[in-house]
Amino acid sequence: MDNKLQDIEKQLDGKRNFEAPPLHLWNPPLSGDIDIRIDAEGSWYHDGDPIARQSIVDLFSRILRREDDGNYYLVTPGEKWRIQVELHPLIVVDVDRRGEGSAAVLALTLNNGSTVEVGPEHPLTTEASRQGVAVVALAHGLSALFSRPCWYRLVELLGDDMVVQSHGQRYPLG
Repeated sequence: MDNKLQDIEKQLDGKRNFEAPPLHLWNPPLSGDIDIRIDAEGSWYHDGDPIARQSIVDLFSRILRREDDGNYYLVTPGEKWRIQVELHPLIVVDVDRRGEGSAAVLALTLNNGSTVEVGPEHPLTTEASRQGVAVVALAHGLSALFSRPCWYRLVELLGDDMVVQSHGQRYPLG
């Protein structure tokens, strides 16, 4: 790992719980580009090599945001590094439905260990380049593509009208 990655990790390590950091309050100037890439399958790479430590991926995914220019940035209170994202930065790895009909709630687990509930703050859409697989919108301009097993699980939950419901919202996926 090069010094840029170590510096970012040191800034964040042990300071607070970063399940939901206040990225909207952090607006440092651009520090530059860092050779981090997230491929279309959600795997993270640095200088062309996979990032082996899942704890680093989890940490970095929580300080990642997409800005109005369409680019993705790792942001700390003092630094902002542009990275490359091929499709969606996160992947849905588990789907759990509680309740039925209009009372149903879809809880999603992401590949960084966080969970979100599908609803007005986290709506579902589809990804045309992946044959209409579902995508969930996340905070800070991010999104998560459904993994193949989770997509099949979601398809099983569709009604005859090809709609899934969560938090009283209807999401057509057919």
